[in-house]
Amino acid sequence: MCVEATPPPSSRLTRRGVLAGAAALAGTMAATTATGPAAAATATTASTVDTRRPGGSLLIRGGTLLDPATGAVVEDAVVLIVDGTVRAAGPQGSVTVPRGVEVLDAHGRWILPGLIDAHIHLSTAAEARDAVRQGVTGARSGSTSFYQDIAVRELARHSPTLAPRLTAAGVFVTPDLGDTVLADPDLTPLARLKDGVRSAEALRRVVEVNLARGADVIKTRVNERAGLPEQDPLTQVYSHEQLSEIVAAARRRGKGVLCHSYSEQGCHDAVTAGIRSLEHGAFVGERTLHEMRRRGTYFTPTLTAIAGLAASPDPVLAERGRTYLPVLKRAVLAAYELGVPLAAGTDSSGGTVRPIGQEVELMRAAGLPALDAIRTATTGAARLLGVERTAGRLARGFAGDAILVDGDPLADVSVLKQPVRVVRAGIAL
Repeated sequence: MCVEATPPPSSRLTRRGVLAGAAALAGTMAATTATGPAAAATATTASTVDTRRPGGSLLIRGGTLLDPATGAVVEDAVVLIVDGTVRAAGPQGSVTVPRGVEVLDAHGRWILPGLIDAHIHLSTAAEARDAVRQGVTGARSGSTSFYQDIAVRELARHSPTLAPRLTAAGVFVTPDLGDTVLADPDLTPLARLKDGVRSAEALRRVVEVNLARGADVIKTRVNERAGLPEQDPLTQVYSHEQLSEIVAAARRRGKGVLCHSYSEQGCHDAVTAGIRSLEHGAFVGERTLHEMRRRGTYFTPTLTAIAGLAASPDPVLAERGRTYLPVLKRAVLAAYELGVPLAAGTDSSGGTVRPIGQEVELMRAAGLPALDAIRTATTGAARLLGVERTAGRLARGFAGDAILVDGDPLADVSVLKQPVRVVRAGIAL
């Protein structure tokens, strides 16, 4: 059975309904303000629904500023944020401060740009708030079941202290959609497919519906899940040809694809099909890493998630985690030494938001120098998300997102796990 005869999904028909329904599931109605022509515009672009950019004005004063891009360290520094955007950053005395600006005292602390979690599942407003409080001011969704991440993205644009700036992935392109077929009337015909979402027509349909509803990227898989004991994460579920179909459908709309992967063959098929980033990738091999370097494919290993498996009460998952973690650490180090771009992601889901600082700590434990481990959650992740000119640094024109930590992160990256203060769009939390 195919879906080729089904008309293309309408971005006009359900855009508001998708946002409203997703907002209700996420626990917020902030997204329901997206209506009319502005809503239609955001169905196909990443522009804001409301052209105003809510943000505060703040002077962070007296701390030690680290620029991940250059590695430069400035003591007794100031960062001036005006209307949510960095106006200036540098040593005290080099920045002219307008009168009446709120001051955040950072003496004795280090100042870094807000961190980016490049693989996280944010399905509720509570999870979004928790992520921000842990220093995640930017993120990329790893998909949600009912487009909640699209609503969270809109929440962040209207109420920045409640959610990180989010690149939304919409719903998962996977053989078995499960209850996700109920997320959209244009998906429900796929429930009739005997073999699931596998034909070229069905794969294109899920991609097209996602993009019509406002997804910024597409998420798919090549292997089964590691977090379910009844599944074998080395079993391949999509072929190179099927993955290529997904990538081509996304590229037609200028979007990239992130791919859940574990086996070497699966990783290689995904990379050569043209994905933008490889997720998990525990058994990625040298030939695939060389191909990733050649293509500029990113590696988001989600070490935190694999370490979490090792602590599972389920004996199958615990053994899987203990086996996979050292293998994945070696893969991360091999990728780094070859020059494969790396991005930090926790793969947090299910109501628990793990600190992105833990992922940086595990990158460091895998063998990366401290500064390069920090870059995986700042400048490196920003490049992956395509926001390297506005995020990942505290420099003029960049987003006014920052964290303050107790201690030198270049000496001990674990301080990133517990920021003492978080600044989101120029507003101190």
